[in-house]
Amino acid sequence: MNPSKYQINLLWLSIDKPLPSWGLGVCIACRPTPSAIHNSLETYSEVHVADAWLLWDAALGVPTVEWINACLDGAGDVWHGGLLLGLAGLPKLLDFVQPTWMLNRDPDAHIEATSWRLSLRACLIRKEVMHQLGGPDPCFESLDAASLALGYRYIRNGAFVRHFPVMLPDKVVTKTVDIPLRDELRFLRAGFTRRWLYWAGFRSVLRDKRSPVALLKAWREIKSETPSPVKTHYQRTGNDVRERTPEGKVSVLIPTLRRYPYLCVLLNQLREQTVTPFEILVIDQTPQHERNPDLKREFSDLPLSWYFLDQAGQCSSRNFGLDMAQSEFILLLDDDIELQPDLIEKHLYNLARFQTNVSNGVLKEKDLGELPEDFRFLRVSNVFPACNTLLRKSELRKSGLFDLAYDHGQRADHDLGMRLYLSGELMVLDPAISILHHRAPMGGLREHKARIHTYAASRNNIFKQNLPTVSDLYLAKRYFSDQQVKEMCWTSVLGTFSLKGPFLKRFAKIIVGFLSLPNSFILIIKRLKVACAMLEYYPQIPELSTDEKP
Repeated sequence: MNPSKYQINLLWLSIDKPLPSWGLGVCIACRPTPSAIHNSLETYSEVHVADAWLLWDAALGVPTVEWINACLDGAGDVWHGGLLLGLAGLPKLLDFVQPTWMLNRDPDAHIEATSWRLSLRACLIRKEVMHQLGGPDPCFESLDAASLALGYRYIRNGAFVRHFPVMLPDKVVTKTVDIPLRDELRFLRAGFTRRWLYWAGFRSVLRDKRSPVALLKAWREIKSETPSPVKTHYQRTGNDVRERTPEGKVSVLIPTLRRYPYLCVLLNQLREQTVTPFEILVIDQTPQHERNPDLKREFSDLPLSWYFLDQAGQCSSRNFGLDMAQSEFILLLDDDIELQPDLIEKHLYNLARFQTNVSNGVLKEKDLGELPEDFRFLRVSNVFPACNTLLRKSELRKSGLFDLAYDHGQRADHDLGMRLYLSGELMVLDPAISILHHRAPMGGLREHKARIHTYAASRNNIFKQNLPTVSDLYLAKRYFSDQQVKEMCWTSVLGTFSLKGPFLKRFAKIIVGFLSLPNSFILIIKRLKVACAMLEYYPQIPELSTDEKP
C-alpha cells in the first residue's frame, strides 16, 4: 500500500468478501444498499475522522491508491467511475424534464470530465461535501438510483463532481443498469417540483407506453416517504490563493456593431482594471458610413488594437479576434456591458484557485431583479457567457473556435461551452464575478433579428413566448438525440403557460397560451426543418491559427 498524505477511510461494499489490507485509514464493511451506506456514513463519519471517504464495491477488487493524492491536491470534491459502471443516460425520466441541459449530455466515459452521474460503487468524496450536503438518501431501493440522486444533489448545490476513469480497474465491464420506476420517481421528487414529476409521468405514458396504472401505483407507494433534505449550498474551504498576485497576460476581445456609446463606457472601465490588460482587441463591424475612425485616439492610453470588418457576424468577428490575440488568456466581453474594476483579477484568481482553464461570470440586468437561485453560488458551470468569460487560449486547440452556423443567431457561446465541457474541461461559474448587461436596443444580434424574447421576459409578460429558435434547435440536434430534441420542444410549449405574478395574470397567460398553441406548433415545426437543413452544411468550426502574430 503506497503512502498517502491524506487520511482516507474505506467503506467496503460487500456482504461476504473479507476486508482488504488498508493503510490509509479505517476500513469498514457495509452492505451495498442505500440505507446501509447512509447509516454507516452517519455513524462512522464523526467517530473516524478523515480527509475523505472512498466507497468501493468489493466486486471491483482491491482499489489502487496512486491516484488519490492527485485528486485531493486538486480543486475537485467528488471523483467516481459512474459512466463506466453503466449510469450514462440515466435516469430516463430526466429526459422529460431537462432533455437538453448541458450536463445531461455525457462526456466520453474514458476521459476525466465533469459528470454528476456518480456511482457509489467507486466514489471518493471529501468529508466536507458529505458534512454539508449529506450522503445517499436511504429511501431509495437501488444503489444506482441513490447514486444518481446524490450526484445530482451534489452538482446542483455547488460541489465539483468529476468522472475519473483512472480509479477503476483496467478491464472493468460496463453493465446495463435498470432503475426501478419507484426510484425514478424518487429522483424527480428530490430534484424538481411536483409539476415536473407529473409532466414526466404524463409524457412517459404517451411516448414510452408506460402503464398509467403502474405509475400511479408507484407514486402511491412512495408518496408518504420523507426524502433527505438538501441542507445548503456547498461552502468551499481551502485552496485559496487570494494572497498571491495573479499572473498571466490577458487579451480582451470585444466585438462591436453600432454601439459606440456603450463601447466608450466599457473602454473607460477597462482603464480602471486592477490587472491591466495586455491588449484590447475591438472588432468593429459597424457599417462604413457610421464608423468613427477617430474614436481610437480618445483611448490612446489603452493597449488598443482596432479592426474593421465589413461583413458583420458574431462568430466570424470573435474568431478573427481569437486568432489575432497574442496573450495566454482571453477575456470575452460584449460591447454593451459594464464591469467592476477587479473583474480580470477575479477571473485570474479563479483559474489559479480551481486549477482550471475556464472561468465564467454572471450577468445582471437592471429590470430583471435578483439573479435566479442557480446563479447565486459558486458551482460547475453549465453555461458559457461570451460576455463574461476568461479562458486559456490553448484550450481552443482542443475545442475549435466558434461555429459559423451561429454567425447571425444566438447560442454560439453555449455551443463552444458544450465542446469545452465534452473535452473534459472544468468550467467554474462564480457569481462574485458579475457584469451589468444593458441589452442595447440596437446592434449585436438585434441587427439580425436573433434576439426576440428571452426566457426571463417570457416569464414576466403575458404575450411574450420563448419558443426554441432555429439556433436552439440546431444546437440540440448537434448534441442530443432526436427524442431529447422532441422533449425540448414539448417543454418549451409547456413554458408558454408559465408566468410569475398574481393569480389573474397567470390565468391570463394560460388563456393566451392555449389560443397560441396552433401557431406555437407551426413555428416549432418550421424552425426544426430549417435546423435539420443546416446540418447538411454545418458545423463549420475553424481551428485556432498556429501562426505567431506580430
